[in-house]
Amino acid sequence: MRRLLLIANPTSAGGRVLRLLPAVHARLDELGLVHRTAITRDLAHARELTLEALTVGETPVAFSGDGVAGAVAGAASTLPDSTFGILPGGSGNDFCRHVGIPRDALAACAVLAHGEPHPIDLGEAGGSRFLGIASLGFDSEANAVANAAPRALGRGIYLYGALVALARWRPAEFEVSADGRLERFEGWSVICANSSVYGGGMYVAPDARVDDGLLDLVLIRKTGRARFLRSLPKVFNGSHVRDANVSVLRAREARVSASRPFAVFADGDPIAKLPVTVRVLPAAVRLLRPAAAA
Repeated sequence: MRRLLLIANPTSAGGRVLRLLPAVHARLDELGLVHRTAITRDLAHARELTLEALTVGETPVAFSGDGVAGAVAGAASTLPDSTFGILPGGSGNDFCRHVGIPRDALAACAVLAHGEPHPIDLGEAGGSRFLGIASLGFDSEANAVANAAPRALGRGIYLYGALVALARWRPAEFEVSADGRLERFEGWSVICANSSVYGGGMYVAPDARVDDGLLDLVLIRKTGRARFLRSLPKVFNGSHVRDANVSVLRAREARVSASRPFAVFADGDPIAKLPVTVRVLPAAVRLLRPAAAA
């Protein structure tokens, strides 16, 4: 029988995780699962709790948003043959959206009981592991604004971040060496995607997979602000990748630099600075996914 440690973030989505905990505990009891909960202080603490759980035979479960899920996945991947789970508790829950885990926490409890462990890739940027998407440039500034925005905005924090960043944006030049192929361009962003979606439902890399041993590199080249703004809605269905100013490359590793400093954000948090090497770690850890996701 699986024994679970729920790693719960008390501040996620304005405290929604704490409000849901009693109902989640009741549902896990109904499913016959042995479980306990630890409240995490920060990402470093989430990593510590993950390793402690695995050493005593428990499956760590991130009950939060993509940031804590990424921390749990990264820590679990440092131990061989490790499995982790996710209960959605954030504002966007984009990784759950990608892998088919229900974005309702009570519905997702069934995956912890009946799901199967599937190997998934992780990304690594500057030595820090990430779960979904690492990006920089315009994305760096939008993420920073979104992280400082009032949590009351809910999923609207991502659109708010993009609009504020657009008003402040200054052009930048990027250099990307992807498996030896060199690209130099003036533009907006470099996106290194292990999964397809971020920002509360933006399918920025619609064809990315978490089990193909590759990163999808989305390069967004220079356009005017008005055209960039008009293209934003396309990101919600992935059709922006057909625009003339967007290129998609697939690579195992990329070296990225820019004409001015940017933080690299992944799973919603800053994890590295430029210049940076981003690479894929194939089949780095196992995730409890719905059985149909095999």
